[in-house]
Amino acid sequence: MNILLTGGAGYIGSHTAVELIGAGHHVIIADNLSNSSPEAVRRIGELTGTAPAFYEIDVCDRAALDQVFAQEKPEAVIHLAGLKAVGESVREPLRYYRNNLDAALTLLEVMAAYDVKIFVFSSSATVYGEPGVSLFTEDMPRGVCSSPYGRSKQMIEQFLEDSSAADPSLSVVMLRYFNPVGAHESGRIGEDPDGIPNNLMPYISQVAVGRLPRLTIFGNDWPTPDGTCLRDYLHVVDLARGHLAAVEYAVGRTGCEAINLGTGQGRSVLEMVNAFSSASGVEIPYVFGPRRPGDIAAYWADPSRAAKLLHWHAELTLEDMCRDSWNWQKDNPHGYSEE
Repeated sequence: MNILLTGGAGYIGSHTAVELIGAGHHVIIADNLSNSSPEAVRRIGELTGTAPAFYEIDVCDRAALDQVFAQEKPEAVIHLAGLKAVGESVREPLRYYRNNLDAALTLLEVMAAYDVKIFVFSSSATVYGEPGVSLFTEDMPRGVCSSPYGRSKQMIEQFLEDSSAADPSLSVVMLRYFNPVGAHESGRIGEDPDGIPNNLMPYISQVAVGRLPRLTIFGNDWPTPDGTCLRDYLHVVDLARGHLAAVEYAVGRTGCEAINLGTGQGRSVLEMVNAFSSASGVEIPYVFGPRRPGDIAAYWADPSRAAKLLHWHAELTLEDMCRDSWNWQKDNPHGYSEE
């Protein structure tokens, strides 16, 4: 199947491309490289032996996207492109709404023009807001999000539900995933954030490799076993395989389905720090800071719907997550940059 992968040069996209190519699909990557690297695209080809088709375009550009559809004739779309930093979205809400919403709307319009009916969306656990429970299930209503980033995910989900209701031939899967970490076991592709990392694992990794002096943990007085927040950390390769399962599930079906991708287990920040130290042999210096506004003490996925519908479950362990993160960072101390 010809699959258009928007944001395919990014962290999740590059791992998803590897899994799709490995399963025999033809991958077309559309990415404007605003927070990714063309080196990732080259390494996808290196790992798989098959170079994906690559278009350096902004998915919001209708004319450019139209050319990709005309030339490559995708049969399905996996949409990962978008701005994704929570704090930045609070500072620049209009930029986030313009970019993330425009990309989704443009994709849906061009898909309709070319009669493409399969859409897999990279959604997020942020759509649940702060529901007051720790176990997040898909039948919970979308909640009140604390950032424009989260609200943009909620709005796109609404676009997809409305589009599916209006066009019964559409097949939509909205993947709500939790906290992806890790890297490809080869160490050739991984997470390469711009500037100071927003997420825990790349921050730990950069401390371990000497790029950052110490980790700041936001709060040690949460109502959890060790006082630090609990999250559902998921290996990015498991997550990539979830996208493969979702796009193959969508073939021959119609309707709109929300599906969690997670391990179903919450792990604390300190647990992650200690596991990384064990896997890498490097001690991670850290300090405690104040709680961040909008943080939740604990939450994790109910992954039973993914098991039932996609026949998917997380297979890689916490040790795998930490080992693969370290392999990537120590072999690529400056990410894809040669600095």
